[in-house]
Amino acid sequence: MEFDFDTELTKLSREELERLIKSIATNGVALSFHGKRSAMQIARKVRPRQTRREPRLHVGSPECQSKNMLIEGENLQAMVTLYKYRGQVDLIVTDPPYNTGQAFRYNDRWDDDPNDPDLGMFVADEDGSKKTKWMKFMWPRLQIMKSMLKSTGVLAICIDHRELFRLGQALDEIFGEKNRLAIINWQKSAAPRPDNTHVSTSTEYVLVYAKDIALVETQSLSRSALDNKRYGNPDNDPNDLWREGNLTARSYSAKDDYAIQSPFTGELHYPAGEGAWRHPKRNIKTWLSQWGSTYVEKDIGDGKAKALIVKNGSSEGIPDSVRMAASIRLKKDNWPFIWFGRDGKGRPRTKTYLNQIKKGKVPVSYWADEHFTPETLIDSVSWDYSESGRSSDGVSELSALVGEGHGFVTVKPLKLISKIIQIWCPPHGLVLDPFAGSGTTGHAVLWLNKEEGGDRRFILMEQGAPEHGDKYARTLTWQRLKNVITGQRPNGELVEPLGGGFEYRLLTKTIDARTVLSMQRDELIDVVLTSYWETHKRSAPSLTRVDDDSCQYLIGQDDNGEGYFLIWDNGGPVGSLNLDTYKRVSQEANKVNIAPPFHVYARYETYQSPNVRFWKIPDKILSDLGLTENDEYNNEEEIS
Repeated sequence: MEFDFDTELTKLSREELERLIKSIATNGVALSFHGKRSAMQIARKVRPRQTRREPRLHVGSPECQSKNMLIEGENLQAMVTLYKYRGQVDLIVTDPPYNTGQAFRYNDRWDDDPNDPDLGMFVADEDGSKKTKWMKFMWPRLQIMKSMLKSTGVLAICIDHRELFRLGQALDEIFGEKNRLAIINWQKSAAPRPDNTHVSTSTEYVLVYAKDIALVETQSLSRSALDNKRYGNPDNDPNDLWREGNLTARSYSAKDDYAIQSPFTGELHYPAGEGAWRHPKRNIKTWLSQWGSTYVEKDIGDGKAKALIVKNGSSEGIPDSVRMAASIRLKKDNWPFIWFGRDGKGRPRTKTYLNQIKKGKVPVSYWADEHFTPETLIDSVSWDYSESGRSSDGVSELSALVGEGHGFVTVKPLKLISKIIQIWCPPHGLVLDPFAGSGTTGHAVLWLNKEEGGDRRFILMEQGAPEHGDKYARTLTWQRLKNVITGQRPNGELVEPLGGGFEYRLLTKTIDARTVLSMQRDELIDVVLTSYWETHKRSAPSLTRVDDDSCQYLIGQDDNGEGYFLIWDNGGPVGSLNLDTYKRVSQEANKVNIAPPFHVYARYETYQSPNVRFWKIPDKILSDLGLTENDEYNNEEEIS
């Protein structure tokens, strides 16, 4: 069905019309498809859900568990539930369904009720509306992903040729074209694939967008011996290793566009292409004079700025004494900063010293060429399989970790995901993957922490295929993460563990005030520990659950050692903070060496103390989930 613009336009409110006009004026080209209006609203209608901890599936120490999370459930619902992480994620790296048939499910009823628990049927490859359904499926998820990112955050999303252009247009519209950081072209197979009549599709793509390109940082990659291969020291320069540098700048300046005369051949050299010399003329004149002859500025009638000519020379040639002086200097050590090749017969070039460049290497336009000089910009980037790994490598890695027969035929290689994380997530950052699949992203985070000594954290979301009885979030994804953390392998072998840990959580029923007040104690503890954040700090601390049978109220501690208490009457329901329950809180805190302030959750507060930060139930929980006490949404402007 084609998009009926006139019909859809009449449905828009004044506010929506203003937003549409602003979007068109700001972004230029906009993507249109049937049902786009409802797709843009779905993210605002999805309600948060209760998450149930599954302690038997937790891995690692309590401290390590609190840092990472694997959530079993629908990813749009999961992202809405993790409201406290809005604006807290450094990098989202994910691999959504590519719309190849039997890859994603779509429920038409979501247009009316996005909280419908039925996720719909698989969209078949022969479905004539599959591209529209795919866009309606992806749009609200992209909106939520953007809201999850920090202002310095980055989204890196994998895709193939089938939906590359539509996804790119959607991201241009949601994030803004100016925030596109890169289109990475990576080689998924080393040999031609017989999958196309005309051209073999041996590459896939990663679209990379910044939330705000003015704030984002692109990290350097670690340098290897191969990266330093071009550096040498043929003239025993005391500044150590160097390589040939370019004397021509990319930008043009008329005053820096002039001829330079070689002291070896007398030839006049101009900036390459449409550029200009990159260093001040007075400096270039000084460096040239170090070849044993004096240089002067002279108008040679070429229509450009005054040339730098050897004194007593002309545009026709140079004295033999100049050639001799330059040749004598070339035989000595420590050549000048501007030189003309090892035989003196080349163009002027500079020295680029290894100890003066960045300690790391900057991602370049094609990583496979080991002799390519690194540039400082990323635009359309090609990654050879030696840099990014191949799809077959991803499958082999997974099989080695969990055994054969896992059923996954396309798995992103660890090298590809690790490189993305290296570049766009700081060493102590948070990585989110809403389409976790086999768990490559979590594996990459754990591997980088082990290799580089960082403390990156991850949140993974995966549902698996429950309609086939395959909740592989708790089998395949969980097993892979567990095995890399513990060092266990399917053949019984033990290898060096990566360490770390994670909590396993399951999405259950939707949350409202009535649901919160009817929860059992363990359910309420899970909600508190999952949802808590502080508005004035806009922080999302890691809360570690405390299971101590001798403590009636203590339920957790944060990174600062502050205690969290839930006042619960024996047998329920939620109790009140009064003098008696406050005394009990103080006693439990003293017993486990927890100092004030005490974070106390209770239904009512009839006793106040400067040692207590009181959180009213259900108000605090609803607020932490992005709801008002009337179960209405707040901060809707965060999703646009």
